[in-house]
Amino acid sequence: MMALFLLLVLVAVVLGIIGVAAHGLGYLLAIGIVIFVADLLFFGARLSRRARRRPVR
Repeated sequence: MMALFLLLVLVAVVLGIIGVAAHGLGYLLAIGIVIFVADLLFFGARLSRRARRRPVR
């Protein structure tokens, strides 16, 4: 799962760099930002689900 998280972060960064560097491709920057935010939300939800399963001592 961590590999998928890192891959999506890498894709978002590459799309963001291409979107900033190339004129007229600003939509790639927007797509990169959306992917990055969705990836962070997914990772945060996964961490919170995992934390609930631990028994209280």
